[in-house]
Amino acid sequence: MARISYDEQTAAAYKAVREIPREGLLEWRDAFRRHVRPGPGTTLVDIGAGTGQFAAAFNAWFGIDVVAVEPSTSMREQIPRLPGIDVRAGDAASLPLADDSADAGWISLALHHIPDLEAAAREIRRVLRPGAPVLIRGGVSGTRHDEIENVRWFPETSRTIDTYPSVEETCAAFAAAGFRRETLERVRETRPGTLADYLAGLDTLRRADTTMRQLTEEEFQRGQDRVRRAVEAGGETTRSNVLDLLVLR
Repeated sequence: MARISYDEQTAAAYKAVREIPREGLLEWRDAFRRHVRPGPGTTLVDIGAGTGQFAAAFNAWFGIDVVAVEPSTSMREQIPRLPGIDVRAGDAASLPLADDSADAGWISLALHHIPDLEAAAREIRRVLRPGAPVLIRGGVSGTRHDEIENVRWFPETSRTIDTYPSVEETCAAFAAAGFRRETLERVRETRPGTLADYLAGLDTLRRADTTMRQLTEEEFQRGQDRVRRAVEAGGETTRSNVLDLLVLR
């Protein structure tokens, strides 16, 4: 499923630098509530759950049951074992759930790791109840990426994003399984710390981020120098990303 190997070292790096504290994800909380309307008895399947950041957040915010499906053993080991979070091995084309057993699907920054979107769409359609939505956070091409922190400082990362499935390709693959596009919107998230903190974590981030891993050494050094100069000049104090949210139903 993954474009990179999520071994133990990469999983630890991912948890250290890719996860965002819950208070920085409140716009995602509000967007999820608008499209899913979670309540007692709601079951969410988190597809490519990674280290469980969103599985834990949705469970805490709404008290819903989350089935966190993740193919990497090392990433699964990082997912919090909490009441209401059921951690299972699997991937988008082979979900370990019964037919019509989930009220919503969630794919966060994992779409580009799925090798066969049509097969995944059919499988997601199988496990979702009729009329249930699938929400896709980021991982698509053909939209704006200039408000993504890594792209701002390392513009060459957009080269990798351009290889991701486009919104049109994604909608077509899911349409073949009976989904229709409901909305495409943009959601802001905020990160803690300063630009100096970002600079200090760049080496770890490079190990954990698909787009950063594709940079040449020269490209990485150029970006690192951009960040360093901005820090020395007293640059940005607020860190944020704006990502796409594609909702299909």
